[in-house]
Amino acid sequence: MTFRPTAFASAEPLDDAQLRAAPVRLPRPSRLSEPLDAPGPRAQRALETLGVTTVGELLSHLPRARGEARTVEGLVEEETATILVEVRSITSRPVRRRGMRPLVEAVVADQTGPLKVTFFNQPWLVERYRPGMRLMLTGRLGQRSFKVSAHAPTTQQVAGVDQIAQYPASEGISSVQLLALAQEHRDAIDDTVEPLPARVRLADALPDRHDALTAVHFPTAERDPVDGRRRLAYDELLLLQLGLLRRRAQRERSSRAPRLDGPRELSARWLESGLPFAPTGDQQRAMEEIEQDLARDHAMQRLLMGEVGSGKTVVALFALLRAVEQGWQGALMAPTETLAEQHFATIQGLMGGDALQIGLLTGSTPAARRRDLLGKLASGELSLLVGTHALIEEAVVFARLGVVVVDEQHRFGVRQRAALDAKAPAGLTPHVLHMTATPIPRTLALVEHGDLDHTALRELPRGRQPIETHVAGGERARERAYERIREELREGRQAFVVCPLVGESEALQARAATEEFERLRRTEFKQFRVVLMHGQMRPREKQEAMAEFAAGGADVLVATSVIEVGIDVPNATVMLVEDAERYGISQLHQLRGRIGRGAHKSLCLLFGPQDSARLRALAAHGDGFRLAQIDLELRREGEIVGVRQHGEAAYKIAILPDDADLLERAHARAEQLLAADPDLQAPEHALLRDALAAVFGPDAMAPLAA
Repeated sequence: MTFRPTAFASAEPLDDAQLRAAPVRLPRPSRLSEPLDAPGPRAQRALETLGVTTVGELLSHLPRARGEARTVEGLVEEETATILVEVRSITSRPVRRRGMRPLVEAVVADQTGPLKVTFFNQPWLVERYRPGMRLMLTGRLGQRSFKVSAHAPTTQQVAGVDQIAQYPASEGISSVQLLALAQEHRDAIDDTVEPLPARVRLADALPDRHDALTAVHFPTAERDPVDGRRRLAYDELLLLQLGLLRRRAQRERSSRAPRLDGPRELSARWLESGLPFAPTGDQQRAMEEIEQDLARDHAMQRLLMGEVGSGKTVVALFALLRAVEQGWQGALMAPTETLAEQHFATIQGLMGGDALQIGLLTGSTPAARRRDLLGKLASGELSLLVGTHALIEEAVVFARLGVVVVDEQHRFGVRQRAALDAKAPAGLTPHVLHMTATPIPRTLALVEHGDLDHTALRELPRGRQPIETHVAGGERARERAYERIREELREGRQAFVVCPLVGESEALQARAATEEFERLRRTEFKQFRVVLMHGQMRPREKQEAMAEFAAGGADVLVATSVIEVGIDVPNATVMLVEDAERYGISQLHQLRGRIGRGAHKSLCLLFGPQDSARLRALAAHGDGFRLAQIDLELRREGEIVGVRQHGEAAYKIAILPDDADLLERAHARAEQLLAADPDLQAPEHALLRDALAAVFGPDAMAPLAA
């Protein structure tokens, strides 16, 4: 992170004479908590909607953009505009209408010419605005004069500025009114507290917070709003990283997990002879990292993210087997029955001839089978349990739960994951491996999962074929696509047709799976066996459709995105996605990952707008991590973490990925600060500690030191 040298970001100290001449004024932060006096009840409600009810919240409500100021010559009649002008003369005259205050009229000018301006009901402006003063005025040009809007912002400190702040607004209060409020409370910036130690500001040439706020709200030629915003964004990112790293440290100190450091036995035998293929280098590295985590007496909290088809289940099974071979149990929780069933089948296939008690528990498990599973689980006879959120039900009791794998962990809530943790023996916490099939760029990983260790699987197993991807549109392209699919089917291969909806919708002009299934089996694929699968089908119906397709009994599977993850049919070589623009990049990449799993070349056809940046990216790239970065750049996420709560922080200032460099620097700085002072108890960290408690709550500052 480098800030351009500016007058307000200087590391040059003041000399003795300057220090003696400088007025002494200590900030009074309590003034920032004073309620904001809005211009009317409607504006008050709008401010509440924006979360701006105090002076401090107003100063933290920053402009997101700046618009060009209009010149006098460029004004258009009856069009609202903002101008930057100099006062030439100003007078007031009485109005004959009873009850009205004197009218103020001024002659102003910019480099393009003079302009007559009228102010209503503000007679005091004659004394305030003197000739030679620079003003920023917002209003409408009439036939006779430029009429300044009520509550329009005016300021004399606009030298050298040609851009106007544009604030996030709401119905009931405009950006112009917000700027006027900010100007009214400009002096309150003096009451802001500087949370960063001086050595941090000097090391990174950071402007102080007071000047950064001033630059963002009221820029001048000397105060650059870009540098100001980046300083404030740095604060926001630093606090988030401090909070996440402290939360991780608190968890490590407060939780005790079983130390699984025994020799490899079952896992070694499985790796040497049970696997049908040699693990990739990435898989081996991941297993080594997990083994080191399990050997410690505090709980593993690791995120395993991987490219589509990179073999995350193999790594997860290794973690589970390390628990089983040392007398503990393992659990794998998936968000859907389809995915849980696929994991169960995959693990059974990977184990080969090794005798291992594995169970599957979902909401559809028959009562008799459920009773048998729960009995064996409680006695310890059952070593591994795969299932959905059914695993966290009160009746599910583990004898010695040691390792938990949570797949697609972002689809489970914090309480659901905590409920599974609570299944461990009293006084212990299980080791947890979080998995996601969506590659996550480092920027998002630091934001969303900054309190977890990260492992990425980028390397694909040998023999995986690249997938040729095309964006298609129009009837001629559709006819060619169907013929291409029929060619694959005649060669004994299989195909997916993916639709965005289950049933037909008049409001959404998108192909629906049920109607497309009926149409295709009567027309384009009438010579082949076509089956249907979507999320609204009964569990048994989905199981039967998937089993038939996986076994080769069906040639074409028409489905919704229910097949996004967990479906492994190596014989499927072609996929057609209808209305592809309705899906996100990561979801399309996951869908595409259902093909290309066998020895034959595969083809993915995305029907949608050929000028779509997302679809073009998918056609050009097969690397999920690269696509995730492109997705982030296209979405221009300004607020990645959710609603501000204790333990979470909303981005009001930082803009990602633009501020990725700030995030990296903030992460490194947070690690340095906590390594030297884990509880931020040093005097120079007192204000930073207060700022952290204000974001994450006082509980977040519980002592870490032993």
